[in-house]
Amino acid sequence: MVDAPNTAYALLLYKVLKDSGLNKGDYVVKPVGGTTARLDAMTKDKANAAGVLNPPFSFRAKEAGLKDMGAAAKAIGAYQAGGAFVMREWAKANSDALVRYISAYVEGSRWALDPANKAEALALLADRLKLSPQVAAQTYAVATDPPDSIAKDAKFDMEGFKNVLKLRAEIEGQWGGNPPPPEKYVDLSYYHRAVSGIR
Repeated sequence: MVDAPNTAYALLLYKVLKDSGLNKGDYVVKPVGGTTARLDAMTKDKANAAGVLNPPFSFRAKEAGLKDMGAAAKAIGAYQAGGAFVMREWAKANSDALVRYISAYVEGSRWALDPANKAEALALLADRLKLSPQVAAQTYAVATDPPDSIAKDAKFDMEGFKNVLKLRAEIEGQWGGNPPPPEKYVDLSYYHRAVSGIR
């Protein structure tokens, strides 16, 4: 089960399967949509045997009796999974708004990860994502416990991004199998401006 056949989590799944001896063509890929849809497809039909699920969905999958095969990052190494993206021209034309957005995101991340806010963060998780208190607690524990925790100040993982490019080159054959330098796609100057402006 994948969201779409050529997205990041799909590539992670293909790599894990490949490293386990299964190549494309040995299995059927079903694009069913986001994480909720993948979980739903796997719980309703046991023929839908695998998918990449992040917390809290991975915990809900366990509750439903699905087997956890472990973290994909443990199988392939560092991986920059989440992020927000804009075109360079838009960033230049809207740099102040972009810096304010990043600042707000970093401040929100700091608030969520601050142990003083744990009870309120757990309540928000449970309410907004419709989670049981147990699953909310498990999700919060993963988000706040290194090495799987949310990156401090939402810091970009350059090694993880290099791995994203490497994986795309290997699995999709992009760039003739040779990933480009990450600087072709990443400009962290807006992030640095945002973080330096936060007290």
